[in-house]
Amino acid sequence: MRKKVAILVESSRAYGRGVLAGIASYTHAHRDWSIYFHERALGEAVPTWLESWQGDGIITRAEHPNLIEYLKATSIPAVDLRGLQNLPHIPLVETNDEAVVRLAFDELQRRGFRRFAYCGFEGANWSRRRMRFLASMLAELDLPFATIESPHLETLDTSRIEVTGSMQEEELAQWLSSLDKPIGIIACNDIRALQLLNAARECQIDVPDEVAVVGIDNDTVLCGLAEPPLSSVEHDLRRIGHEAAALLARMMEGESATESRILVDPLRVVVRQSSDVLAIRDAEVAAAMKFIRKQACLGISVDDVVAAVPVSRSTLERRFMKGVGRSIKDEINRVRILRIKELLIHTDHKLAAIAAKAGFTHAEYMNVVFKEAVGVTPGQYRRELGQQVL
Repeated sequence: MRKKVAILVESSRAYGRGVLAGIASYTHAHRDWSIYFHERALGEAVPTWLESWQGDGIITRAEHPNLIEYLKATSIPAVDLRGLQNLPHIPLVETNDEAVVRLAFDELQRRGFRRFAYCGFEGANWSRRRMRFLASMLAELDLPFATIESPHLETLDTSRIEVTGSMQEEELAQWLSSLDKPIGIIACNDIRALQLLNAARECQIDVPDEVAVVGIDNDTVLCGLAEPPLSSVEHDLRRIGHEAAALLARMMEGESATESRILVDPLRVVVRQSSDVLAIRDAEVAAAMKFIRKQACLGISVDDVVAAVPVSRSTLERRFMKGVGRSIKDEINRVRILRIKELLIHTDHKLAAIAAKAGFTHAEYMNVVFKEAVGVTPGQYRRELGQQVL
């Protein structure tokens, strides 16, 4: 006899749609369920039809208080995918947030970042959990860590919490401007990352050169809307849905849920331009950029860059200007200036030593280039920002 299963998972978000695809893959393989489903958003209440429904099982992302109360009272086998409240008799299947944060952190650390920040939503339990995991990872490595959250809102509704973040652009911009750079920032989800990138653009902070951003969820629509396109952690949503369906099937056959919580590891970080400083379509220009970023502070010249790329000088200079918006020489100096700023802020090195570490033969010439680009001398820059030795 076919089992009647209610699926109360949102179809309005990429996360929910991915989970639904995983549930569908299970039902297609077994073909012994009758599915009761209607389109819904995350945070919706108990549907009216469920109150008199005579079914065999439920899979849900329970966020609305009356849906949570319904689950507490029902004797129907159920699996939750949200974990907003502890429901002892209802098992939880969800993404492994520690592994999610680890992937995002590793992506930024692999690119050489030594300063990190987290941008979250206050009141969202999953956001706070991810922030705690990142804080723990950084504490073990004794690395700096900055955070910002949205204003507190007395609600459990994720959508309403996210809206408060969209009204925080000025505060986000001020926070971004205050951070020591370069810095890698993990946003609690792609919506928060999009808000962060908007703020960075408003205060003219360069992404990813000054601030690299990694989101979470890999909502391809949101990631594509972001400017620049957003790097993001991809959950294994199909497996979450499949695991939940398989668990519910066993429960409907009378098995007790031996695991109260099943954590599913994410798949990967999908790298886009927000964290990839080499995200340039032109292969030769990308190669030139990579060479510059690695070698600029070793005293290279434009000739050295041209020699490293298999095209003529005139072709490379033309395509470089088109792809990057700066000349090769300007890009070399830009990378050097970022290094000078870092050394000025985070070390007590004398200017001659900083010049050598940034690829300049003479400190006097470094001073000229720096003042032309920044508007103040290196000494003035250090005095104004204060010396913060790592």
